[in-house]
Amino acid sequence: MKFNIVVKRVLFLAAIIGLWQLVFSINVFADVVFPSPGKVWTALYEGFTQGDFVKALGASFKHLFAGLFMAILLGTIVGVILGKSKQADETAGMYLIALQSIPSIVWVPLAIMLFGFTEFAVVFVVVLGGTFVMALNVRSAIHNVPPHFVRAARTMGTSGFGLFYRVEVPASIPYFMSGVRLSWAFSWRALMAGELLSNGPGLGYSLRYAQDYARMDQVIAIIIIIGLIGAIVDQLVFSKLEKNVMKRWGLVK
Repeated sequence: MKFNIVVKRVLFLAAIIGLWQLVFSINVFADVVFPSPGKVWTALYEGFTQGDFVKALGASFKHLFAGLFMAILLGTIVGVILGKSKQADETAGMYLIALQSIPSIVWVPLAIMLFGFTEFAVVFVVVLGGTFVMALNVRSAIHNVPPHFVRAARTMGTSGFGLFYRVEVPASIPYFMSGVRLSWAFSWRALMAGELLSNGPGLGYSLRYAQDYARMDQVIAIIIIIGLIGAIVDQLVFSKLEKNVMKRWGLVK
C-alpha cells in the first residue's frame, strides 16, 4: 500500500517536471524569468556543494528552534490560562483569534522597529507566528476534556491541581500534539517572512538576495528547499508523533 503511494507521488512529480520542461521549451516566458528544471537543479547542486545553502539552512534552523520553543511554551501557558479561567477566556479569547488571523509578514515591520535588522527580530516574528495557534489548541484541549472524566475524578476525591495534572493534562495530550504540529508549520512560514526582510543569514535572506540579482534559478531552488523541508519535517516528525499519540489514546485505529 505504501509502495503504491510512493509510486503515485513519484509519477506526479515526474509529470510536473515534464510540464515545467515543456513550458520552458516553447518559450512562453523568458529564460531569466522562467529557468529550466536543469538550470534549477544546477543551482541546487552548486548551492549545497559550495556551502551557501548549508550555511543558510543552519542559520534558519537556529532561528526556528529558538522561536518554536518559545512559541510552544508561551502558547501553552496562555492556552492553559484561557482554558481554566472563564473570565480570561471571555475577555481575551476573542482577541487571541484576532491575533491568529494576522499574517506573519505583518509583524515584520514591528519587529524591525523594536529590534532593528537583527536575528532577534527574526526570532520575534517566529514566536508570534507560532504562539497564537498553540494557545488556541491548548485552550480547545482543556475545553474538550470529557466531563465524565472530571466528574469521576472528583467523585474519587481529586480536585484542584491534582485534577488538572492527573486528568485534564493526559486527556489534552492529543490536542496538544496537534497544536505543536500547527505551531511548527506556522513558525516555519513566519521564519521565511522574517528572514526576507532581515540583513542576517538564512533561507529567506538568500531568497531575497537571489531575487535582487535576478537569479531566478536560485529563487526557485530555495523555494523548493523551503517546501521540501516543510513537508519532510511534518511527515517524518510531527505527523508521526501526532498519529502515535492519537493511536495510544484510542482516537484512531
